Amino acid sequence: MSGTPDGGLADLLAEHASLELELAEPSVHADQSRARRLARRYAALAPVVATSHALDAARADLGAARELADEDPAFAAEARTLEAEIERLEDRLREQLLPKDPDDDKDVILEIKAGEGGAESALFAGDLLRMYLRYAERRGWATEVLDAVDAELGGYKDVAVAVKARGDEGIWSRLKFEGGVHRVQRVPVTESQGRIHTSAVGVLVLPEAEEVDVTIDPADLRIDVFRSSGPGGQSVNTTDSAVRITHLPTGTVVSSQNEKSQLQNKESALRVLRSRLLAAAREEAAATASDARRSQVRTVDRSERVRTYNYPENRISDHRVGFKAHNLDAVLDGDLDAVIDALVTAHTAELLEAGS
Repeated sequence: MSGTPDGGLADLLAEHASLELELAEPSVHADQSRARRLARRYAALAPVVATSHALDAARADLGAARELADEDPAFAAEARTLEAEIERLEDRLREQLLPKDPDDDKDVILEIKAGEGGAESALFAGDLLRMYLRYAERRGWATEVLDAVDAELGGYKDVAVAVKARGDEGIWSRLKFEGGVHRVQRVPVTESQGRIHTSAVGVLVLPEAEEVDVTIDPADLRIDVFRSSGPGGQSVNTTDSAVRITHLPTGTVVSSQNEKSQLQNKESALRVLRSRLLAAAREEAAATASDARRSQVRTVDRSERVRTYNYPENRISDHRVGFKAHNLDAVLDGDLDAVIDALVTAHTAELLEAGS
C-alpha cells in the first residue's frame, strides 16, 4: 500500500495479539491500574486491526473477482466496486497509522478560570463548567469536582474537574482541543442598559497523570493548610482542611478546598500537581521535536483565543478551524461533538499533509 508504513502496521498487529494474551491472564487483573492501561491500549489498537483485516479480505476478494471476470462480466463490476473499497480502506488505515499523541488514551483534569470581565466572567465560567459536565454525561464519562472557588455573584473564580472514562475510551483525544481562552459576548444580568459585554474565561486541559507517569519527591513539596473559604472570603469550615501544595523545583502551586478532610484535599491537589508536571514535561519535550509535533502543541496552546460564544446571535465560532454554528443553546447544553469533530478532522488533515 503506497504511503503506508507496513512495517509499523505489522508491529501494531503483533502488539494487539500480545495484549490479547496478556489480558487473558488472571494475574494481570490483580493490578487494576495496569489492567486498565493494557485494556485501553488494546481498545486503541482495535480499529487498526479491524481495518487491516478488512483490507486483507477485500484484496483477496479482488484477486478472485479478477480471475473470474473473463468468464462472467458480473465479476468485472464487482472488481471495480472492490477497487473503490480498497482505496477507501487504505485511506482509513493511513489515517489510523498517523503518529499518535501519547496521552490520547488518558483521562483529563479540566480547569476553568475566570478572566477579563469580573463577575460576568465568573458567571460564564460556571456556564462552561455545566457545558462540560453535560457533555461528559452525554458521552457516558464520570466527573468529579476536585476544587472550586465560588464567586460572590455566582459562578466560579476557579474550578477544577476530573473527567474519567467508564470504559476504554481515551478522553484526552476529545477534550485536548478545548484548552485556550474562551470569549463570551452577551448582555450581563447586571447590565441595566442592555449593552453587550465581552468577557473571557481560560480553560486548561491536562492529561491526568498516574503515579507511574510522574515521580514526585515528598522533599520537594511544601504543604500549607488553611480554612476553606466561600464567596467573599468568608470561612465555610471551622477546621484547617484546605490544602495548598508548592512544588519547590518548579514553583508550581496547587490548592484544594472542596473536600471536608485535609487528606482528601491533599490527594486532590496532588492529582492536579502530577498532571501539571506531566503537561510541562510534554511541552518541554515538544519544544525540540519535529514541526508536526509542534503543530499539535500550537493547536492546544492555552494562550490563544480559541472560541467565541455569541448569545445575541445564538452563535458559536471556533477561530482555529473557522467552525461556525447557530446552535449555541444546544452547545452550552453539552452538544459539543460537532465542533470537536471539526477540530479533530482539521488536526488529522494537518498531520496527513505533514506526512506527505
